[in-house]
Amino acid sequence: MNALRIDKWLWAARFYKTRSIACDEIGKNRVQVNGQDAKPSKEVKVGDTVQLRQGAVLRTVQVLGLSGVRGPAPVAQLLYAETAESIEARQKAAEQHRLAREPALSIEQGRPTKRDRRQIDRNWNDRWSAGID
Repeated sequence: MNALRIDKWLWAARFYKTRSIACDEIGKNRVQVNGQDAKPSKEVKVGDTVQLRQGAVLRTVQVLGLSGVRGPAPVAQLLYAETAESIEARQKAAEQHRLAREPALSIEQGRPTKRDRRQIDRNWNDRWSAGID
């Protein structure tokens, strides 16, 4: 096997769970082969560079092998090698995410507690009435 469709390779290398998800990501221009946007039918060969985005993570990998079948994860990891820059950027992003402040902590007043809700309900009848006063 000299070449393989990029959607099938991404699925076999376990970057995406299904081929249809891989096709959707390729269609959204989140996958580049050798620096150019790819189509699902684009063929990859050993030695090609694939850049893909998984969520917020941008990965750059070198194709080391081709496989048309989805095997176990240890076998799938033999199909590619991630570049050193990609690994470093991914670890840096993970560290930033770990050190980032929890967004919920910045909320000073969120949802009312059960006690607050009861207080609101008690005061509601005093402030508003359906009467004709």
